[in-house]
Amino acid sequence: MSKNGIVVIGATFVDIKGYPTETFLQNGRNAGSVMQVHGGVCRNVAEDIANVELKPTFVSLVDETGTGVDVINKLNRHKINTKYIRKVEDGLGMWLAIFNNDGDVIASISKRPDLSDIEDILKEQGDEIISEADSVVVEIDMDSSILKLVFDLAEKYGKEVYAVVSNMSIAMQRRDLIKRTGVLVCNEQEAGMLFSDDYCNKTPEEMMQILDKQVKLAQYPRMVVTMGSKGAVYASMNDEPGFSPTISVEVIDTTGAGDAFFSGVAIGLTYGKSLNEACQIGSRLANSVILTTDNVCPRFLPGEFGIEAER
Repeated sequence: MSKNGIVVIGATFVDIKGYPTETFLQNGRNAGSVMQVHGGVCRNVAEDIANVELKPTFVSLVDETGTGVDVINKLNRHKINTKYIRKVEDGLGMWLAIFNNDGDVIASISKRPDLSDIEDILKEQGDEIISEADSVVVEIDMDSSILKLVFDLAEKYGKEVYAVVSNMSIAMQRRDLIKRTGVLVCNEQEAGMLFSDDYCNKTPEEMMQILDKQVKLAQYPRMVVTMGSKGAVYASMNDEPGFSPTISVEVIDTTGAGDAFFSGVAIGLTYGKSLNEACQIGSRLANSVILTTDNVCPRFLPGEFGIEAER
């Protein structure tokens, strides 16, 4: 494995999450609990990769408050390389979310940070970051100028770029860059936005055939669509489509499961697994972060996935 491992580039958020203790009332007052946790799609992905005892590098921003310091300290405890995280004013985003009794988000407000300083980091240190990477993970809805730098550096050093989505309405404007990714992972609602259709009531078998056709028409190298409890389907330009089932559990919070699934796919593809095997790793990691009624969160070692980690 290279010095920087999987390099993850994206925003860091603080998540404020509210859970009802009784039956949730859509238009009423709800008693419950409120918690604040470190979040952000790419921050979650970096932590998920580190939880498999791989050592990723995170390129991001935090603010100059105590919260920003806490974020970096926690990442360091997970053995994530934080050398390229910069402290700037308003560097942290914020996500406010309300959950129903099924563990689904029913209302949220997101404040995105200004990520322009990431472009400066890449201009100044991009060569040393990417040249020593095993692969690169990016939020495909970041500023196009940042993404162009990432893709150009990745192509310069022959590194795969894996794209994760946090805002599909913005990601849809990056179709040219999606064609340059090693894989794009999104959910069925996001896939519907990308391909201007509604896939919410499709079976995995139907979705598998649809995705195979759409991927080849759009010339996307590889794409995976998660379908919640139904599992995930995948397709690529050169191979047959497929389906990866999931394990059904009773949940109270599914936040982060999609990020963990993506992390598993990125880990698998980075270290030589097939797309089917990578999706299986993703499913296992997704189940490990779901907050269940049993509150069981298993952890894994790279050897369990056939990956040899440096010690």
